[in-house]
Amino acid sequence: MRIIPFGLLCMVAFALNGAASADASKTDDITEASFKCLTELAPVGDFFVDNLDGDIEATIKVARSPTGGVYPTGSVVQLVPAEAMVKRAPGFNPATRDWEFFELAVSDEGTSINTRGFAQTVNRFGGNCFACHIQARPEWDLICGKDHGCDPIPLTPVMIKAIQKTDPRCAPVELSEEEMAALKALASAMPPAES
Repeated sequence: MRIIPFGLLCMVAFALNGAASADASKTDDITEASFKCLTELAPVGDFFVDNLDGDIEATIKVARSPTGGVYPTGSVVQLVPAEAMVKRAPGFNPATRDWEFFELAVSDEGTSINTRGFAQTVNRFGGNCFACHIQARPEWDLICGKDHGCDPIPLTPVMIKAIQKTDPRCAPVELSEEEMAALKALASAMPPAES
């Protein structure tokens, strides 16, 4: 795993937080209601996509492209229920190619947004979203994949599938024994929740 010096991350965060354009107010506001049950989104490979502006076909076309492309405004990309990327309007934040990162809390009552933004958004494992996604080669528009240039994440494919299937906003689905064992292993490796 590549270590990025904290000072460098702070400088990048300062630069990116000031990079949002004045046109940002023209985009639709993203709220908790913007995020829904993961399996209601379109599956593409290992992740799920949606489009808040209704252009799901354009989002799916880029997501399925073997050569990459630029996602249209409104695209939502999620690997797991508690994290999302949303493509904002052109010029919203050129440094992040107009992607905004979200760390979400999900329950059977719905979704709440814990953190949102650019370089400062950190997932529940302490990973900085932008620091990982900036490693994706340019043709992948900051989307990490198995061969897109990003560092591997500390989850096995079985863990990912089990996490996806246990989105509390979705109807319950049966897990395989392998998926249950993967969730148990993940739970034992997780740091205790802060109070």
